[in-house]
Amino acid sequence: MSREVVLEYRNTGGFDIIGSGRTKLEEEAQFDKVIENCQKLGIKALVVIGGDDSNTNACVLAEYFAQKKSGIQVIGVPKTIDGDLKNEVVETSFGFDTACKTYSELIGNIQRDANSAKKYYHFIRLMGRSASHICLECALETQPNVTIISEEVEQKGMTLDDLVTEIADVVMKRAENGYNFGTVLIPEGVVEFVPAMKKLIASLNDILAKYEAEVAVLETNRDRRDFVSTKLDEESAEVFTSLPNAFANQLMLDRDPHGNVQVSMIETEKLLIDMVKAKLKKRKKAGEFNGKFSGQSHFFGYEGRCATPSNFDADYCFTLGYTASLLISEGKTGYMASVKNLTAPADQWIPGGAPITMMMNMERRHGEMKPVIQKALVDLKGRPFLKLVENREDWAMNTRYLYPGPIQYFGPASVSDITTFTLQLEQAK
Repeated sequence: MSREVVLEYRNTGGFDIIGSGRTKLEEEAQFDKVIENCQKLGIKALVVIGGDDSNTNACVLAEYFAQKKSGIQVIGVPKTIDGDLKNEVVETSFGFDTACKTYSELIGNIQRDANSAKKYYHFIRLMGRSASHICLECALETQPNVTIISEEVEQKGMTLDDLVTEIADVVMKRAENGYNFGTVLIPEGVVEFVPAMKKLIASLNDILAKYEAEVAVLETNRDRRDFVSTKLDEESAEVFTSLPNAFANQLMLDRDPHGNVQVSMIETEKLLIDMVKAKLKKRKKAGEFNGKFSGQSHFFGYEGRCATPSNFDADYCFTLGYTASLLISEGKTGYMASVKNLTAPADQWIPGGAPITMMMNMERRHGEMKPVIQKALVDLKGRPFLKLVENREDWAMNTRYLYPGPIQYFGPASVSDITTFTLQLEQAK
């Protein structure tokens, strides 16, 4: 590794210099293999870059290495576009700023077209896994007509029909004002927060883990649906069989190595379009709706994950990397690199670190309780969400779209170095 090699990759998106993976390290044989490989290569410290699951690995590795007196240090670095790795130590993870700005540019482009054609409702599902941080930030940046926040859905105990009714009501009211177009932002993990669906998915996770071999030999999706239905309790079986077959099939897709449902593969936006269309058709037949509805579906995911980083993320990554090296030089292990005061200019940031163990809790994964870092969900009493609530009715009934345009790299710092609305509101004094 030389300066010349590193400079080719500096301030570029993605992880192509080292690669990225989803492998879960949880067996002692894997831990021992890591020790063997590190000793063979003369490696004295590992820096694990990732989100809650990857840094859970970092914590477990650090504890195991210390127990074995291997002499190998482990430091974690917070990286996830989802925004769900944050706490009193971590103000934000790198990638969130860039991804939200990238998605917001695309949403703004779609809103410009919607406001021009005036004939489509665009249902836009945004990557972000379980938490709705990306959806909330993009809403603050673009001011769409409807923004679904998963955590609010769960708090209110909303059903899928409740969600559909809420969207249909907005469509009807806008039609009364002559607007037959709009944008709807949907967090990709929303199905996990509809109470009945959350229970169903938890049951499916356990069943698919317990009967993995039996399910694997079934030839058709119908056979898999029928088999799974017999293992569900009566309430969940009723919900499962009421879903469109294509959607039910998506809920049964293989889990990721960490036991999470692959929410990026669940096309919630298409399901909601179909359900809203059906509800409005009934209202039109009853003489309650005289407007027009035509839905277009979009999913923004990988477009934002490896985008060219914003100035903020480039500075933040450099600082995190330098902080990780300082923690290693000070002999720390099992720590996560941290940088605070991030809404100030970079020369006023405060680097530090904290034990990863302080972030851990117990969760059910693959049907078993395991120690993991707790995901930070949207705080429904926090300033970013309350800002959305304050403007929700106005943005729904009127067309207040913002068009952020592409990420800015040059010009005044107030334009090129500005961070997310979320971080600004959370850190506001």
